[in-house]
This record gives sequence, C-alpha cells and structure tokens, in this order.
Amino acid sequence: MHTESASDADHTLARWSASYLEHLQARKMAENSLRAYRRDLESVATELAEVTGRRRDELSLSEVTSHSLRSAFARYAATRSASSVTRAWSSWNGFFRFLVVEGASSGNPMPVVPKPRTTETTPKPLEGEQTPERLLRSVAQGARKARDPWPERDLAVLATLLCTGLRSAELLDLTVSCLAGRRGERRLHVRGKGGVNRSVPIDESLEGILEDYLDSRRRRFGRRLPGAEPLFVNHRGEALRRGGLQYLVQQSLKAAGVSDRVRRGAMVHALRHTFATRLAEDGANAAEIAKLLGHASISSSQSYIDVTAREQRLSVRANRTNRVLGELTSRRQDE
Repeated sequence: MHTESASDADHTLARWSASYLEHLQARKMAENSLRAYRRDLESVATELAEVTGRRRDELSLSEVTSHSLRSAFARYAATRSASSVTRAWSSWNGFFRFLVVEGASSGNPMPVVPKPRTTETTPKPLEGEQTPERLLRSVAQGARKARDPWPERDLAVLATLLCTGLRSAELLDLTVSCLAGRRGERRLHVRGKGGVNRSVPIDESLEGILEDYLDSRRRRFGRRLPGAEPLFVNHRGEALRRGGLQYLVQQSLKAAGVSDRVRRGAMVHALRHTFATRLAEDGANAAEIAKLLGHASISSSQSYIDVTAREQRLSVRANRTNRVLGELTSRRQDE
C-alpha cells in the first residue's frame, strides 16, 4: 500500500495543475478560456487515473509519462471530436511547458503523444449579399417573437457582432466601461483570447445603436449603470450567457428567414466571419483585419503587421454593415 508523504503531496499532478491555472489567471486570461483549460486538465487526468489505477488526486508527476499520456489521450479521444482532442492536447502541452520552466519536469512528453491532423479552416460568413442587412432590419422591427420583447438589446448584440468581429466569449466579457472614448471616436476595449487585449474602433452608427440599447435598459430596470456592470444582459438584468447568446442569434436568424444562410458548424461565429469577409471585400488589407480580429495573422502563412488606429477606423467605416445601422437607430433619426 502506498502512503503519501508531504513531499509526495507537493509533487502531485493535482497540485501542479492548480498552480498552472493560477499562473494563467494571473495573466488575466478570460474566464471562459480558464474554464476550458481546467476542463481539459481534469478530463485527461481522469483518464490517467484509470490508466495508472490510482486516484486522480493521488497521481504524482512521476507517473505522468509519455506512455501513460498516450494511453490516456487514446481513451479521451474515443468519445470526443477531433477539435476537442486537439484543444486538450494544446492545454497539456502548455501545462508541461510550464512544468519545465518551473523545474518540476525534466522535459515535455507531449510531442510524442499523437493528436488529430488539423485541416485548414475556411471562413463561414452568412451567405447572401444582403443577409446581414436583412437580419438587422428584421430584428429592429421586432420580428423576433419573445415573451418579453427587447428589440433594442437584440439589435445591439447582433450589430456589435457584425460590426466588430468579436468572438462570443469576448462579447459576453464586455462591461459598460469597455465602451470608451469621446462621441464619434468610441472604441470597445476587448479582453481577447489568451488574455491579449485590443481596442476596436466602432462607427458612429453602432455607437447610436448601443446608446439606444443602454437607454432602453435604464428604462427597464430603473438604475444607473456602473462601469463594472456587464454590457449585455438578459431580460432579468443579469449578464448574458453563452446559451442565451446562441439562442438570441438562432431565433433572430429564424425570424428574419435566413436560417438557411448559415453554414454547418457556424452560428454566432458566422457573424465574426461576415465582418472579416466584408472588410476584405471592401478593401481592408490582411494586417488591418488581423488587428481588428485579435489574431496574429489573417492566415497561417501571413505575418502579422501592426497598423495605425486611423487605418483601423477607416477599415471599420468601409464595412457596409455599418451603413444600415444609421437607419435603425432612433437617436440618429432624432438629431
């Protein structure tokens, strides 16, 4: 029978996993990303426990070998998609790089652990030349039926996705204070993937849509909006969550009669792809698009080139989707 000493406890997989997650949290990683890392570490650790015949909280780092990892990942991959396995592989690869730097491991065994072959992904924007405009007009007119209709909120969410290219997690992470700058020069401060921050300029038309939404929110809930409050909320005034966002987009597409224009495997992300595709069609270069999307490059083969704030703003203004927003914001119509 194995008796765990204090020294053994210091070198358990669970202890070092917790240290790694603290390290990621200190780097200001987005909460959704942090949860994904924790899930990947725990899921594969469960398989390691099965492979080694140990309890998960008793596993020592010395028992996590290339052989046990290969077996654990084979078990893990049996019931999961290739993308899930690839993400878990990346999480563990990052974990072992951390262990090597900390001196807890003499090397990284992940390079000998097989992972699925990656296929080149292609953009999946909304199909149809006027589909984004049709979607926005439909939502603004209240076509999406709900028990408690809130077209101003729905329009603000969809317009932000279509005109900034934010990821769903980035949108949900926004607070009221993330909308910053003087009128006519507003920007959204975004905490991006991997904790990398960026500032995305927004057109005056989107600014008006957001202000109309915030006004409607004050009328609904009758309270001030401190900067720390989530920017987008549900009908109870609570932070909008991933499931609520997906449902909002899905039902809005259905109400607009354009559900068939979303390619398989895309939903909220289709709006991000639409943003990038339209910028490219309207003359923005790859570096500008990469900067706005929060990517190091627009493709795996192209180097990242920094661009000025002015070039980014011109790129946003070139986006045709912004044009319809001016028609839909009552604030601009009243001026």
